[in-house]
Amino acid sequence: MLFSKQTYTARRAKLRELVGSGLVLLFGNNDSPNNYPANAYKFRQDSSFLYFFGQKRDGLVGVLDADSGRDLLLGDEIDIDDIVWYGSVHSVKAMAEECGACEARPMAALATLVEEAQKAGRPIHFLPPYRHDTQIQIMDLLGIHPSKQREAASLPLIQAVVKLRSIKTEEEIAELERAAEIGYRMHTTAMRLARPGVTEQYIGGVLEGIASSYGAQVSFPSIVSMHGEILHGYPSPRPLEAGRLLLVDAGAETNEHYCSDHTRTTPINGIYSMRQKEIYNIVVECHDLALKYARPGVRWWDVHIAVCRLMTDRLKELGLMKGDTEDAVHAGAHALFLPHGLGHAMGMDVHDMEGLGQIHVGYDEETRPSTQFGTASLRFARRLEAGHVVTDEPGIYFIPDLIDLWRREGINKDFLNFDRIETYKDFGGIRIEDDVLITPDGCRFLGENRIPYHVDEVERYLQENAEASPVIY
Repeated sequence: MLFSKQTYTARRAKLRELVGSGLVLLFGNNDSPNNYPANAYKFRQDSSFLYFFGQKRDGLVGVLDADSGRDLLLGDEIDIDDIVWYGSVHSVKAMAEECGACEARPMAALATLVEEAQKAGRPIHFLPPYRHDTQIQIMDLLGIHPSKQREAASLPLIQAVVKLRSIKTEEEIAELERAAEIGYRMHTTAMRLARPGVTEQYIGGVLEGIASSYGAQVSFPSIVSMHGEILHGYPSPRPLEAGRLLLVDAGAETNEHYCSDHTRTTPINGIYSMRQKEIYNIVVECHDLALKYARPGVRWWDVHIAVCRLMTDRLKELGLMKGDTEDAVHAGAHALFLPHGLGHAMGMDVHDMEGLGQIHVGYDEETRPSTQFGTASLRFARRLEAGHVVTDEPGIYFIPDLIDLWRREGINKDFLNFDRIETYKDFGGIRIEDDVLITPDGCRFLGENRIPYHVDEVERYLQENAEASPVIY
């Protein structure tokens, strides 16, 4: 386990207090077969189960009784066949003692616990499930069809988990720093490998290898593409071409399942062209503006809108946009170039707790989601608090199909110079992303080392490290 018994005991006590009453069920994950049962994907425990119980073994369920204060860990002991193939593990009782749970029970006891609570008219709390085997287990226990389980999930439990997991403790921040350091190694390696002839897939494979060698895995499938305008452009066998840009959005997950998420956009021949530099520097300025504004009490929504205003002003200077900046941002004209939000929460999940419902994680009663294209994809908008971890990831993209659609339908024609925009349809896209911790008086990057991102830093780094990594592909 990563943290002390006292940490997990205190977390569960606070969760029981916030939920108030009833029985809380926290389902751990099971093995997930790839193409047949014995060939499973690498096991990844459920993040909320990890947060409250700290145990990584499959086939476990945590139960918290908010009325009596009892904590139970349920699971079946492994048999000799498992030991022969995979080695011995702690008993369920030993794991329960390790994380401070009072009792250990076999999995068959779960149905009895639930049945007794139902007969007593007590509420049964569970989080929205995202795996089909968990959905089947919930259906067997509670009779709720999988299609109805997300809406039947406990809102008090969701809100309590979000409240606790959103604010990172010092020990969590230390683990996030480790993830950021692995991310530094991944991205600086990708920058050195960004040479003509190297394939996107080769770089993507190297990134995955680095993450695996230092931690559990990549925190999400790596985005490695010369087509930066495709927001999730996964690596292809395409060789890199001189003069183009390589966008790499990748992160690591540590052995203890804390994540990093960075993006860099690198000139493949080592130097940005004048046109690339003009767009790139706008993204840098937007990225740094967010760092200036981010502090406790400020709404991330307002930081996002401030970035959109700045981006609009700078694109007007290049002749790509026109008209009044406030009117253009209000109309969402900037979203032709920035069709996503400024950032998202991050922690044990790279989009932290997104499975619990983005409206609960990134929004509150004061700040509600938008339905407008672009801003609707802002995953985090609420007021910042010390201990929040968010990504700062502005970008500018030239998406040919989107440009054609807006031009054809006259969308935001009063704010967009389509003739000028047409000349950028072969440009691609640029994104710069860093992981940011909100501190009592502002914010700071996570990680001891900062991945270069200003133009002069990037070009100097590429020049100084041109021969640092032999390429085999």
